[in-house]
Amino acid sequence: MTEQATTDAPQHAHRSPWAAMREGVVLVALALALAVLIRSFLVQAFFVPSESMEPTLDVNDRILVSKITTDVHGVKRGQVVVFKDPGGWLEPQPDTSPTWQRTLRNAMTFIGLLPADRGDDLVKRVIGVGGDHVVCCDAQGRITVNGKPLDEPYIAKGAAPSDTRFDVHVPPGHLWVMGDNRPFSEDSRPHEQQRPGGGMVPVGDVVGRVVLIVYPISRWATVPVPATFHDIPPGSS
Repeated sequence: MTEQATTDAPQHAHRSPWAAMREGVVLVALALALAVLIRSFLVQAFFVPSESMEPTLDVNDRILVSKITTDVHGVKRGQVVVFKDPGGWLEPQPDTSPTWQRTLRNAMTFIGLLPADRGDDLVKRVIGVGGDHVVCCDAQGRITVNGKPLDEPYIAKGAAPSDTRFDVHVPPGHLWVMGDNRPFSEDSRPHEQQRPGGGMVPVGDVVGRVVLIVYPISRWATVPVPATFHDIPPGSS
């Protein structure tokens, strides 16, 4: 038994460095492939660039967005969601950084090592879904959804539920969205006046639901649906 152990040991000890390197490359490639799959189908990190969702989300917060939640369960009232610009909501922001920086940043974002910051994504709260009748405002200045007034403790301190009035029916397959920092949010309200359906966000443009603030650590928190959205009457079909 001792002699056999002595014979086996050198075979393991003299393992080729090239074999070890190949194994390392394979492991890194598998890890990157797994990261891409997770980013593509499960979760993705985003960077909050503006004050439109304060105090729920602060400028420079890093947030985690669940794609599978909205893919499987759909988009619900009260959720904070990231969605692609439906068209004309954002001013183009040219990237003047060197090509190599853009290429590296895009690659790291694609594999999930950096939060997305492409300039064509927005983050807002879903107030109404397809079939809902959303109105601002009732006699107490509250937004109503299908006749039920919303209690909105999440909006910015001192802000009114809306500084503009509206009365909209949300088409099927669309959303009415608003920022929590109502005076400083370019959301469904101003765009609703610009063109038919302009304030509505197609459900297909939703990237996913914001489920977690991951950075800075001091702001680590989940982003639940407020209780006021739990018992809203159903909208028209």
